[in-house]
Amino acid sequence: MPKKAIVFLAEGFEEVEAVTPVDYLRRAGVDVTTAALGGSRTVRGAHGMEINADLTFAELSKKGGADAGFWDAVILPGGGAGAKNLAASGETGALVRAVAASGKLVAAICASPAVVLAPLGVLEGRKFTCYPGMEKEVSGAAWAPDPVVADGNIITSRGAGTAGAFALAVIGKLVSEAEKKKIAGQVVAGFQTT
Repeated sequence: MPKKAIVFLAEGFEEVEAVTPVDYLRRAGVDVTTAALGGSRTVRGAHGMEINADLTFAELSKKGGADAGFWDAVILPGGGAGAKNLAASGETGALVRAVAASGKLVAAICASPAVVLAPLGVLEGRKFTCYPGMEKEVSGAAWAPDPVVADGNIITSRGAGTAGAFALAVIGKLVSEAEKKKIAGQVVAGFQTT
């Protein structure tokens, strides 16, 4: 049975930070659902790209998807406005907190570690990273400048430029290191131009 992950999309989300994990995880055989906050499935990203989510949070709740036991991972893209909108959603916060407490995977990138996870207490006593400068808003956790930081069941990352490494780290934890290496090869992760 494939692992199940949910990616929340809120107005102002950073497009690369949402689409890259969805793409990579689906390549790895993960059953990924995108859920829009608000009344519409169509969500506008920080740079004007509109994404049609699989369903809204309200539709998700009707199908039992608001229960932490339904998911193996919750993924939170960043973007300044997107992270603020995620943080403003009490339903999203309750699900994130419950998934984290159950020991399942919570992954957040860019502003979301500082703006969403820290206020929920999810980063308390953990090592984390986030968009540069936002670490000053977090107390009770240890910031690291690494592109991706995994601490137990929490994975955090810095921003759009680290979205691929972030998605691969999620695959490594959620599926396997072998699958992570396979997907990295498929997407030519680590390729550098001179």
